[in-house]
Amino acid sequence: METKKLSVMAAKGRLLALRCVYEAASGHPGGSMSAMDLLTTLYFDELRVDPAKPADPDRDRFVLSKGHCTPALYSVLALRGYFPVEELHKFRQIGDHYSGHPDMVHVKGVDMSTGSLGQGISAAVGMALAGKLDQKDYRVYAILGDGEIQEGQTWEAAMAAAKYGLDNLCAMVDVNGLQIDGKTADVMPTEPLDKKYEAFGWHVIAIDGHDYDQIKAALAEAKTVKGKPTMILARTVKGKGVSFMENNAGWHGKAPSEEQYNQGKSELTELLGRLEAE
Repeated sequence: METKKLSVMAAKGRLLALRCVYEAASGHPGGSMSAMDLLTTLYFDELRVDPAKPADPDRDRFVLSKGHCTPALYSVLALRGYFPVEELHKFRQIGDHYSGHPDMVHVKGVDMSTGSLGQGISAAVGMALAGKLDQKDYRVYAILGDGEIQEGQTWEAAMAAAKYGLDNLCAMVDVNGLQIDGKTADVMPTEPLDKKYEAFGWHVIAIDGHDYDQIKAALAEAKTVKGKPTMILARTVKGKGVSFMENNAGWHGKAPSEEQYNQGKSELTELLGRLEAE
């Protein structure tokens, strides 16, 4: 999909994600906004998937390892046609199945239930290894948070992926620099991420996570890598697209008031209008 269409789709996704969190009075808007361009590019330009056949054994797989960011994932899945957009009104509602973390049993298009930080990338490694053992040509993708990689399990997964030469695995870290308690650099520093993943045996690509051309180029490069997994380090802005949320750790996991929602909705609607008019 061309860059203009991707930017339009991402703006629609941000509007839906913001609405999900507002209507539920609960959720994680900051990291959902920062990862939206990555998710949009994956589902509308990269992944070999068919919403009409969500369980196709030959499909590409995606794991949202930073599982709290379902406002982004569910919105993109709805826009991609896995289920009606109207279903998003059920987000985090008692008695419905669009829970705050991905549910592979009840939500079409979700390949792995996640939520406990660190476990998603481990599952993605298992999927990629299974693909190798079964001699399948599907690829596995995952998005982690830069706070999430403070979990030791992520580094165990990194070692295993390199040991088994999982060149069918492409992971991304949403490097927005913030987590629920503040700056990642203050809570538990993780940089330099490029040197760490290189030392663990990964092919590393650093990009601007809001630049569609860079995202697409990185994904294309990952498919040329042989004998090792690829890690894309995507620098992003937490809360991207909503002025008062941007670069503000306080918006990691809280819902906007009616006034704040209306302001954010207005900003995103204006952006969408400009993009569609270009």
